[in-house]
Amino acid sequence: MNPYAVFVLIALLAQWTLELLADVLNMRALSPELPDEFEGVYDADTYRRSQEYTRARTRFQLVPRTLDLVLLLVFWFAGGFAWVDARVNALVEAPIPAGLLFIGALLLARTVLHLPFRWYATFSIEERFGFNRTTRATFVGDLFKGLALGALLGAPLLALVLYFFESTGELAWLWAWGATTVFALAVTFIAPTWIFPLFNRFQPLEEGELKREILGYAGRVDFPLDDLFVVDGSRRSTKANAFFTGFGRNKRVALFDTLIEKHDVRELVAVVAHEIGHFRRRHVLKGVIVSIAHTGLLFFLLAFFLRQDGLFAAFGIEERSVHAGLVFFGLLYTPIELVLGLFMQALSRRHEFEADRFAAETTGEPEDLVAALKRLSVDSLSNLTPHPFYVALNYSHPPVLERISALRGAAG
Repeated sequence: MNPYAVFVLIALLAQWTLELLADVLNMRALSPELPDEFEGVYDADTYRRSQEYTRARTRFQLVPRTLDLVLLLVFWFAGGFAWVDARVNALVEAPIPAGLLFIGALLLARTVLHLPFRWYATFSIEERFGFNRTTRATFVGDLFKGLALGALLGAPLLALVLYFFESTGELAWLWAWGATTVFALAVTFIAPTWIFPLFNRFQPLEEGELKREILGYAGRVDFPLDDLFVVDGSRRSTKANAFFTGFGRNKRVALFDTLIEKHDVRELVAVVAHEIGHFRRRHVLKGVIVSIAHTGLLFFLLAFFLRQDGLFAAFGIEERSVHAGLVFFGLLYTPIELVLGLFMQALSRRHEFEADRFAAETTGEPEDLVAALKRLSVDSLSNLTPHPFYVALNYSHPPVLERISALRGAAG
């Protein structure tokens, strides 16, 4: 059997197995005993529902993940990639339009296959546990906006990458890396102003005690904060959130309306302090640098494997093409992506600890953030006892008990 085919098959099966193992361990780690730290915060019924929510989501996620794998293998071994490539080449001779059509068709098919699962997750699971506020119209609108943005932003970038690998020889990976980096930075700058508002309304935080306290804190830590926004997160979910995004004049701190509704002023100031901590500790910048380096590695490896006839033969295609190579390399890259994902998740969790510590030190009241974390956990029915292996694979934030322990340690 083709060695590339063997490698990809083993990688796909290994990833599915690891994710299943993580799910099983996480389910077994659910403790019937409420952690002492949450006594008086969770009542018995809410804690039981939090565990039911974890079980329901875990069992459900296994279905699309398994179906994804099965359909991919069936499509692959039935000659699906070769069939789509032949149909595309019969319709379009030019390599760049053919590449856009080939990759676009595969992405659209995957979106359609996942649509019933997204619908069920939103209108069954999230609805059953009291989180969903998304209407059918909003769901459909989000779907079409996402597809339109993908076509408007993704298609030109993909066309440029295809052009470089078709036309610029051995340095194609450098050109593609540079273009992708410029594109990503541009999107980072324009997203807060032009993209996010397509999905949510951003209203300036109204005058009052909350705004005064947040701006007062920002002044004390010498952080120029002109833009404070309230996001209408309640249009889609009861879950609360806050985030910091953008650079320069386009940076902004945004608070979900659900967050403001459920937390007092001191807790909200602590949450904003955490978000400012991400900026002050240069987490956004570090994330961008790591992402750029990752993209460079990806294109460097892609340039090598695009020259390997065996990779194309593994998927039943005799004639090499950049667009098919991009898809096949994505599958070949699975184990590297898994390892890098572990690193990225660990780095993200470290950044969360650092932002928590910044908030605790600069507000002088770590218990305000502790209280906010506890309330967020209750309102989102968080799993309080996740298994460490599941955390390593899936958590961008540390488990809440670890965050509370670290905050208490910083205070001590």
